[in-house]
Amino acid sequence: MTRATRVSLGSTTLAGASYDRFRDGTRYTYSGIAPNLYRKLLRATSKGSFFNRHIRSHFPYAKTIPEN
Repeated sequence: MTRATRVSLGSTTLAGASYDRFRDGTRYTYSGIAPNLYRKLLRATSKGSFFNRHIRSHFPYAKTIPEN
């Protein structure tokens, strides 16, 4: 799967999507997220709330080591 260009989300929880980076600098790679769910995340009024309800704890993920 080709990753889309990073989209800034303007969220207090998530810095962006497709880049999988959180505001505190932690990065996660989630797998199994359908394109439709990604589009719904981008349209959600509260990206952080949407993420918590529909993605966190629902899909496998890996925490990545930050680059220096």
